[in-house]
Amino acid sequence: MNIILSPVRMDVDAFEVTKFGDTLWVNGQAFDFSPMKEGSTLPYGAVVSDHFPGDVNRDNGVITLTLRLPLPWNYSQAQAFPEPLLNVPDGPVKLPDPLPPEPEMKDPVIDQEEAANE
Repeated sequence: MNIILSPVRMDVDAFEVTKFGDTLWVNGQAFDFSPMKEGSTLPYGAVVSDHFPGDVNRDNGVITLTLRLPLPWNYSQAQAFPEPLLNVPDGPVKLPDPLPPEPEMKDPVIDQEEAANE
């Protein structure tokens, strides 16, 4: 399976993708593409889900699809401009990671007041 990621800025609690054979699980919901015949295409909208913003094709036995990738507020360049995921193995799909959250910023005025009271 080849997965083309289509990044979209949106906050979600979780986004988990797992692949087993020709079935893709997105947040626990199964999308089984095994009935697709060689050379066939499911046009955009045939898969009833907002997760798939394009066609799904089977060429040379390989399913190729576009998957919407939610971008968190701390998205990374790897998420904003993702590489296609080619020959995805069975199991959890490794998606690009966001940037680590920044440490909590301290207010310099409060820090000065705390230092004066010590």
